[in-house]
Amino acid sequence: MSSDGLPNDWLQVEWDSLTTHDGFRRGPFGGNLKKAYFVESGYAVYEQYSPINDDCSQFRYFIDEERYQELSSFRVQADDFLISCAGTMGKITQVPKAAPSGVINQALLRIRLVSKYIDHEFFLKLFRSPVIQESVLVKSGGGAIQNLAPAKELKQISFPLPPLAEQKVIAEKLDKLLAKVDSIKARLDAVPDTLKRFRQSVLAAAVSGKLTEEWRLENGIHWEELTLGKLAEVKGGKRLPKGEQLIEENTGFPYIRAGQLKQGTVIKTDDARSKQLYITKEVQAQISRYTVSENDLYITIVGASIGDAGVIPPESNGANLTENAAKLTDFKKPIVSKFLAYWLMSQPLQDLIRLEIKSGAQGKLALKRIKELPAPYTDIKEQTEIVRRVEKLFAYTDKVEAEVNAAQQRVNKLTQSILAKAFRGELTAKWREQNPELISGENSAEALLAKIKAEREKLKPKKKTRTKK
Repeated sequence: MSSDGLPNDWLQVEWDSLTTHDGFRRGPFGGNLKKAYFVESGYAVYEQYSPINDDCSQFRYFIDEERYQELSSFRVQADDFLISCAGTMGKITQVPKAAPSGVINQALLRIRLVSKYIDHEFFLKLFRSPVIQESVLVKSGGGAIQNLAPAKELKQISFPLPPLAEQKVIAEKLDKLLAKVDSIKARLDAVPDTLKRFRQSVLAAAVSGKLTEEWRLENGIHWEELTLGKLAEVKGGKRLPKGEQLIEENTGFPYIRAGQLKQGTVIKTDDARSKQLYITKEVQAQISRYTVSENDLYITIVGASIGDAGVIPPESNGANLTENAAKLTDFKKPIVSKFLAYWLMSQPLQDLIRLEIKSGAQGKLALKRIKELPAPYTDIKEQTEIVRRVEKLFAYTDKVEAEVNAAQQRVNKLTQSILAKAFRGELTAKWREQNPELISGENSAEALLAKIKAEREKLKPKKKTRTKK
């Protein structure tokens, strides 16, 4: 190994030494490529939407022959690498052979390598690896927003250069290893949906009586089909009086917003939508009748998350409720709150709510309609048994979910580890031992760099000489 941690047969070079004379080119700014120049058909305008997100086959804008000639230094040709400078920063694609003629816009950086001496797959994988991405993406002004480093700085990024034969071997090994990792990741990514379906099947079994069927027969209990209005009072929340605002200072009068009514409870996070906010004592006096109590049920009645339901936890006792939700309170029969919450969260009731929304005005679930929604009812002993069994099964799924999340993090780290090892030469150490002739002499990295330098000079535009009259 050399002092920089690379194999002795490798070189550490600056990126600029591997490109043609105009290898780094950012698209034109200002009036050079404004929308007024666009035509219905002609030469393609490559922008981040088309080349970065697909195979360079779909374009929104075109320019005519005259503009194409004027922007000749920004042209795109097969095998160019295009890098996003806006949106998904640092994403890269390679222009395919059949791509149409065109120019880049300001959202792209074009990199043109002395390509016959650099394996394209090796370069793509290297660019996407932490080895390069950490240098390509820079923080903006000390903030969290990432930007692409200026072209001048990109040219000076240090780049590991193995012999050409080894570049190809590294690319092939990465294809095989990362394909296995992707396969594992795909299986792990599918687990959350499976767990979601399992939870819904548990709820369906719970609220239909199947979960406790044998237990119920042994205890001689029968179910009733009632409505929510016969089980509890259904009341709405209250909006703030005109001109009043929520505040962050803890006044002792919390106000629950729709964004907090998630996961079957009232959440409090640092996110703007679910952060706990408060009202003043004076506002509380005006809307004090619209508070919730521990073990009340909630259900959101407007917005994208309409139908979200759950139980008010002890820490939210006495909090004010948003007008975008309703509460089920003052139970008229013995009720275990979680049992009724399971019914509200179950797919059968959620499907009924969707039907109510479609038939109603502006996607709102009216209190009157909530009261009329059906609800199963059984003896409180069976309700308690159902809650116990559901919680046990949910605890199992929560454990599996935590294990899957941990496994996903390990897989993500594994990908980065494989890439790091590849570009330190660790994946091909044995290959180098077995193939010394492919990394020495005319096949060495030093000889390769000399060939690239010669080719750069060959491709360099000839200076025009002026003849005296």
